[in-house]
Amino acid sequence: MAATSDGGERVAGQQERWIRVPVGAESARWATRGRCRRVLLVVHNVTSATRLLDVLPLFRDDLRVQLLATCTGSSPFQDGVAELLAGTGLPVLPWEQALRTPVDLAVSASFGGQLQDIQGKLAVLSHGVGYNKTLRTPDTGHRTPDTGAPVFGLSPEWLLADGVPIADALVLSHPEQLERLQAGCPEAKPSAFLGGDPCYDRILAARVHRERFRRALGVGPRQRLVLLNSTWNPESLFGDADGADVLPSLLPRLAAELPADEYRVAAVLHPNIWHGHGPGQVLSWLDRARRGGLALVDPLHDWRQAVIAADAAVGDFGSVSYYLAALGTPVLLGATPTAGLDPASPVAAFVRQAPALDPSAPLRPQLERLLAAHRPLDGPRELTSSVPGGSAELLRGLFYRLIGIPEPPGPALLDPLPLPEYRPPLRTVPLRVLTSSPDPGPGSDSVGVGGGPLALERYADAAPPLSAPQRDEDGLSLHTAVDEETRDPGRLALADVIVRHGTAGDPRLGTPEQWTAEILARFPHCAVAAFVTGPADCTARTAGGALFRLSGPRQSLEPAAFASALYAALARGDSPERLATDGLTVRIGFAPDAPVVTVAVTLAVTPLS
Repeated sequence: MAATSDGGERVAGQQERWIRVPVGAESARWATRGRCRRVLLVVHNVTSATRLLDVLPLFRDDLRVQLLATCTGSSPFQDGVAELLAGTGLPVLPWEQALRTPVDLAVSASFGGQLQDIQGKLAVLSHGVGYNKTLRTPDTGHRTPDTGAPVFGLSPEWLLADGVPIADALVLSHPEQLERLQAGCPEAKPSAFLGGDPCYDRILAARVHRERFRRALGVGPRQRLVLLNSTWNPESLFGDADGADVLPSLLPRLAAELPADEYRVAAVLHPNIWHGHGPGQVLSWLDRARRGGLALVDPLHDWRQAVIAADAAVGDFGSVSYYLAALGTPVLLGATPTAGLDPASPVAAFVRQAPALDPSAPLRPQLERLLAAHRPLDGPRELTSSVPGGSAELLRGLFYRLIGIPEPPGPALLDPLPLPEYRPPLRTVPLRVLTSSPDPGPGSDSVGVGGGPLALERYADAAPPLSAPQRDEDGLSLHTAVDEETRDPGRLALADVIVRHGTAGDPRLGTPEQWTAEILARFPHCAVAAFVTGPADCTARTAGGALFRLSGPRQSLEPAAFASALYAALARGDSPERLATDGLTVRIGFAPDAPVVTVAVTLAVTPLS
């Protein structure tokens, strides 16, 4: 019979989307294991979902538990949620059905939505480093920080419904949060539970793999990894608040001022940036930065590995900067507003104490001073978790007490952080290359050729291309190296070195020997064409006809830099035969103590006479 009111039609339409197995009015007929206890994961957005994924393994291997998932729909950031839930492989209940389905335990990592209407016990975790921000009251549709707003997660506006705590267990990571809870919402204190920080515990457990994570990001053994990180909202590092938009100048300057072979730059952006503006838009905004060598880190799976790998960071008042500081990593704050923070919170104290970026000053000296003068702050290390490494045992015990059944046998374990895919830098913007032949220095055992070891620095070329090799008053030779896949093909005509990355057997490009000959014939100004075939190898041909195979230690120097070093060595008068005999000694940077790499040189074809 058709519904007789708009409300009835709406309810009927909603129920058509409700799942029928393993829950539902007739689920007992269809479910193979229908007597399981039900645990519902309550997702608000991708950010909160990441914390639920952290604790998901605590229910693994328990045949007594049926896991379910739902999304409240209350967060403005809905993009990406459906895909994330589908990726879990769990049954996903529409929110209306979730509110009408009895469960033994619901676990949320945020507030908002009608959490008080869930039919079962509720545990709420933090989706960041504790509770530090102020946000307007739930379900207003206004989630930007607001001066005078209640503290998110520690105030009656968020914690109580009709004067009663929404959560049966409010998980806190440190007793300092308990003190602020007592001051802000004493009614909720009985529900508080000190359970540590599972996200931080996964970071701590994975520190032994730091070098692997660095190699995955293409960081060489002597390179420094600088990690840009930004939370969301207009006041963040990525934000464009009035008078505080540093990003447009910061991004190109990082590439133009930091030598490519001494620094690797990566960025971790809050999921609300990705899913608020759209991944395609974020990639478009950062296109030139990425082509200049910026590595964009997956905000769901790989950001913690980048935190572990970093040597220094430029960040803001978000959780990622605080986790970095907790590990003892130097952090330079590019955005320091405190209006949206609880003044008594650890993050607010960190923002007041940490050094600030001067966006108008040169970047490299600021980073070098940061590293040289760094002394870890006590607050982040002490206040991130009161039980570092202990959250899995504490949280599993809490969850099973709420469910009302004994814990499964065996230790409570969180998943180890996965090893990210190998992502070497691929710079397709033109590069400005500076070289010199410094004195090897007393006691050096470096054996160079011609004028000695060749020092080299490469920068993203923000200036107009050089029309010919030049030498300045300091004795530095300059040339331009351009990747064939540059977005500006006009730069190829004026390039001194042209580079291509590919596989030796790619039929589209021909062999390295064929490609290098083709490039030199097409671009008369080019002196060296180099085909990079691996992480430590390339084939280079000179305009004079010599064909070289160049190889060096893996991850010591990018093979494209080999080609620039070869160009500079030949330009200063080194002979191909001498290079093939002695190799090519390259100093990475102009500092007297800069590391030295020896590149093996094989002369495959002698130059034309």
